[in-house]
Amino acid sequence: MSISPQEFRHILGHYPTGVCVVTAVQEDGKRIGMAVGSFTSVSLNPPLVAFFPDKGSSSWPKIEKTGKFCVNVLADDQEWVCRRFASKAEDKFEDISHRLSDDGQPIIDDVVAWIDCSLHQVHEAGDHFIVLGEVNAMSTERDVHPLLFLRGGYGQFMPALEKQ
Repeated sequence: MSISPQEFRHILGHYPTGVCVVTAVQEDGKRIGMAVGSFTSVSLNPPLVAFFPDKGSSSWPKIEKTGKFCVNVLADDQEWVCRRFASKAEDKFEDISHRLSDDGQPIIDDVVAWIDCSLHQVHEAGDHFIVLGEVNAMSTERDVHPLLFLRGGYGQFMPALEKQ
């Protein structure tokens, strides 16, 4: 059975994903980042996380070269931040308030949480890479709902207990 890319995307689009921005700083001090909708925890011991950049990404090779990165979990009011980092803008950090982690990676202000990582491993997987990061530091920033992507659109999660 052959599965078309359109069918695959349509069916898997029924599964919500969180939205993150992966950031880093190049040797020349230039801040770089990319939006990702495929982020997950992998291991508790050692603490590992993963995300899956497209092989055609122009940002991923720059981040990979730094050997470290910070995952910024976007809040439901930060769709504009996602769109900025998903763009081909020359300076994706323009008008983006942020600070640097102790390891020197950009933490975007007002995110739900951030996870500062060292690059652990990269594996090829079809038209994407599987990037494993070893967690060095992490924290929550705001107790708000995360930004989600579902069926081609952005939204938020409302736990059943909060609906009552």
